[in-house]
Order: sequence, then structure tokens, then C-alpha cells
Amino acid sequence: MTTYLLAGGGTAGHVNPLLALADRIMLHEPEAVVIALGTEEGLEARLVPLRGYELCTVARLPFPRKLNRYALEFFSRYSKAVDSIGELIKARKIDVVVGFGGYASAPAYDAARKAKIPYVIHEANALPGLANRRGAKNAVAVAVAFEGTPLKNATVVGMPLRREIEGLLKGVDKAKAREHFGLDPKTPTLLVTGGSLGAKRINETIEAARTVLSAAGIQVLHIMGNRSELAEVRDSNYVRIAYCDRMELAISAADVAISRSGAATVSEFSAIGLPAIYVPYPVGNGEQALNARSAVAADAAILVKDAEFTPDFVADTVVPLVSNSKRIATMSAATSLVAITDGAERLYRLVAGLRS
Repeated sequence: MTTYLLAGGGTAGHVNPLLALADRIMLHEPEAVVIALGTEEGLEARLVPLRGYELCTVARLPFPRKLNRYALEFFSRYSKAVDSIGELIKARKIDVVVGFGGYASAPAYDAARKAKIPYVIHEANALPGLANRRGAKNAVAVAVAFEGTPLKNATVVGMPLRREIEGLLKGVDKAKAREHFGLDPKTPTLLVTGGSLGAKRINETIEAARTVLSAAGIQVLHIMGNRSELAEVRDSNYVRIAYCDRMELAISAADVAISRSGAATVSEFSAIGLPAIYVPYPVGNGEQALNARSAVAADAAILVKDAEFTPDFVADTVVPLVSNSKRIATMSAATSLVAITDGAERLYRLVAGLRS
């Protein structure tokens, strides 16, 4: 019996691939023990127990970016986090650690190295984060979601897809999915989402363009995120909700999606064949634009800068696309050029291969 420690979390984009691997482990090894490691503040605090897995937590410790009081205290607090994970590894007889980046992963990698047990990294973004860049140096295997990710000796496995998303690979029932949200089963449908936390620019632009979209005969399912100040709306052709636990139904309902280009989002949309207009997050290291690069190059998606995503863009680009079924079909077919639909299985086999 193997005991796995899966470290990661924060946003849905980090939690979902962790859960996808956990499910795949249990599919192949029903006798295995899977323990998740995250923080109390991240979505994993809700999603991991909801999935039936045990969650252990560590302090949320971002790496310091400048010299201040937090930076002076950081190394002592980080060392304590590493030690606490080391105690967990010893007490629960962990055989292997798999990290997905984020606050819980960095100390987990260091704890695994000190305990002399193997650890594997999965990097979801085309441009790696700090935790995985550090951890990759001593990892026994490095898995990446996108070709060209700058980590040495990396194996491209794609994004581990949640079982709900994998279920859509067999086909979707758009009419049933639309009815779930109170939308018309036959009307062209635009899905708008900024991720689990939301996206201010996307939310404000779609709110300003509601009349234009409605006049064009397009209905909208708008998932605005938990941090948005906009009110929820349930009209006949416009539904706006803060959060959606059934994203597989939201994806099924859509003809076209507008979204940030987080790694999980791009991978899931491509796997399902959903054409998308990506509005990369404008702050950070630019990884979101890189995540969408292959889909855009294949003509499966359109990329627009945050500042250029305006009501005029919606009128000039979004409306003609959603109204053009032939263009939608062409873009949907193009997703097959970039999609990896068995990422969970590939990652599992990479991890399981360490024991053979």
C-alpha cells in the first residue's frame, strides 16, 4: 500500500489537478492512502474534504519580495513549516510527494528532500512559478502541462482533468445544461468567467455590453467570481452568479467562452472543444498569455489584452463570433490540435513509475 502526499491549492486552477490525480490514484490503487496538503485560506479547505480526501494544512507563507519585517521573520516560519511537514511524512509513512505549486508545495518539497523520499512536480503554467522553479532542481520527475515550459528534463503530460470534465469527452447535452441554469435550450450561449476569484475588467465590460448581447440574440451565463461587487441576476437571457460548483454544466451550456487564461481553464476548454476568447491577467509574469499561446496559434481561441476588452470589442468581435455557427465549428475542431485529454492518467503513470 502506497501513501501519497499531494501538495498544492489556493485557487481552483491548482486544486482541481490535485483532485484529478487523487481520483486517478484511487482508481488504480483502491488500497492507497491519499493525503492533501494545503492552506486554510485556499479553496482546497472546502473542495478537498468535499471530495472525500483528508486535508492537512500549513501556514500560508508567500516568498518575500522585499526586505521588511515579514522577510526577516519568513525563514524562521518557513523552517517551522518544513519541520511540521517532515513530522507528517514520518508519522503517516508518506512514500511520495507530488506538488502542484503554490504555498503548500515549496515546504513540502524541502521536507521530502530532508526525509529522503521522492517528490514529483507538476507545473500547470507555461511559465513556472517560484515554488516549482526551486523544487525542480531536486525532483525525481518534473511534469508540465504545456510544451516549451522552461523546466529542465520536463515531461509533457498535459493538465490532469477532473472526472467531471473527463465525463464531457463522451459528449455534452447543451440543452439540458442550459436548462439547469434557467436559460433557453436553443439560444446561442456565451459563457463568461474570470475564474474562482473573478476578473474586474471582464465583469465590468460584460455588464456594460448586456444590451448589445441581448439585441444580437445571445444569452449569457456570467460567473463573476467571489470577489465581485456586482449583484447576482437571473433574467431569461442573462444569468449572473458569484460561483459555480458545476462548471462541467457551465462549459456544456456554452457555444463560446470568455475567460482569463489560467492553465486549467485553457486545458479544460481545449479538451472539450470549446472555442474561447482569452483575456490574460495583466499583472504578474505574463504566464497567462503564454498558456493560451498554442490554442491561439491553432485558431482555437482569440487573445485580447485586458485593456482592450471593451464593450466595443464585444460588439465588433464577440457578437459576430457567437452568431457564426460555422466559425464556432471550425474553432472547436481546431482544439484537437492542442488538447491533451488524458493528463491525469499520464501524470499517474509518471508517479507510479517511480516504484517500478
